[in-house]
Amino acid sequence: MKKISFILSIFGIIGFIVLQAGNKTTVADAEHEIQTLASVLQNENILITGWSLYARESLENVNDQEDVKGLVQDLKGKLPNWTWTVSNDSNHGEIVAVSKSSRLHEKIKIISTDTNGQVHTYVMYEVRGQSWNKNTEAFLSKNLPSRIFDIFRGNATTFSCIEGIINDKIDSALPVYKSKLLKAFNAKEIEGLEEDSFISTSAFSPLFDKSLSSEHDMNMQLGLRKTERLGGKTTLVVGTPIITIEY
Repeated sequence: MKKISFILSIFGIIGFIVLQAGNKTTVADAEHEIQTLASVLQNENILITGWSLYARESLENVNDQEDVKGLVQDLKGKLPNWTWTVSNDSNHGEIVAVSKSSRLHEKIKIISTDTNGQVHTYVMYEVRGQSWNKNTEAFLSKNLPSRIFDIFRGNATTFSCIEGIINDKIDSALPVYKSKLLKAFNAKEIEGLEEDSFISTSAFSPLFDKSLSSEHDMNMQLGLRKTERLGGKTTLVVGTPIITIEY
């Protein structure tokens, strides 16, 4: 009996180590990606006006509604000051938790779908900010790791996006800006769309480790727009591996 308990303890320790390794990989990837995006844009004298980091994971071990309730209770215990709302119908449930401050907007969304008694659950986390400064970098290095560890159980998929305004005394055409930014990211364009006041391009940059998928050898997207609303400024959105916000 003692031998069985010892073996189970070993498996438990191994599982904990694997879980920690997965979460550390997620945090390292997410922090590296968004810090790289910001660094390249700042080097190009681009004013960052917003940023977001999005992560999601399919929870394979959450198989019924009791498992979902247990997950939610665990998160509520770790995040007691967040605002929680629940909406359910016959086979679909959505639980949303929100935390807002003057600097950040964080959201957790847990979606579960019951298909013939089999529950499929996804957990998603998003954090948004309106500027890039020392407080932003401190959150990413100090607070983000604990968020990822609290919310996710394995290796979540992450997406990073940054919005900005190009500060250029010479009003260049959009294709010129696109070429400069692709060069700054050392990126090769894969496909794109060009209109008079809008450009969208998908590319591959060696600055980012992962690709969208094994079938799609791309890991960044760039959107540029000329807008009269901001006094003729050129705005941009760049994301890895894809842009996940409206642009």
